[in-house]
Amino acid sequence: MLLEVIATTVSDAIIAERYGADRIELITGISEGGLTPSLGLIEAVREKVSIPVRVMIRPNARSFVYDATDMETMQRDIRHIRTVGGLSLVLGVLRPDGTVAEDLLGQLLEAAGGMEVTFHRAFDEVKDQFEALNVLLRYPQITDILTSGARPTAPEGKERIAALEQLSSEHPISILAGSGLSVAGLSEFISDTGVRRVHFGSAVREDGNALKPIDPARLQAVRTLLNSLNR
Repeated sequence: MLLEVIATTVSDAIIAERYGADRIELITGISEGGLTPSLGLIEAVREKVSIPVRVMIRPNARSFVYDATDMETMQRDIRHIRTVGGLSLVLGVLRPDGTVAEDLLGQLLEAAGGMEVTFHRAFDEVKDQFEALNVLLRYPQITDILTSGARPTAPEGKERIAALEQLSSEHPISILAGSGLSVAGLSEFISDTGVRRVHFGSAVREDGNALKPIDPARLQAVRTLLNSLNR
């Protein structure tokens, strides 16, 4: 079981690594669903932790439909992040009609060079997730799809997540379930969906508050449960 944890500060990243995260999603603007962090934060986190770090590429929280200036900003950010080295990316681009913007996606992947990519929860706003999955399978750089099954939380979307997991299981892409997960019910959720990768944000923070630091005890509880399921 892979446990990905959101970090918004260097301290978050250090605690996440120490108490059981397998991978970090590094963002700013957590209340807005995640925005691109500063280059200084990216560099500092890469220096301080040894586990994989995936950096959010999202210039604004208006939508997942981007204009030419947004694209230029995203490509510039990606090029800067490439110079840091040892990082991966989190991104997603849609057309106004709710389909994956393949032309724009291709531009971002080209800028990313060989960096691996998670297609983020823009996936939950596509008009047809099964069609979108088939599109994303064409891109070997995309290793993960973060989704709540097109519902507000992953537990609510577990039937869709299970279907996506089954369809993707024979391909080199993984469903990363996220949003609304907690220790309570996690074992049943994993059993029902078959997912092998989970993504945690607020539930592993103090008081379950997105704007508070990561709580080591909450994170360790998730790690312990996931370890028990691996036996």
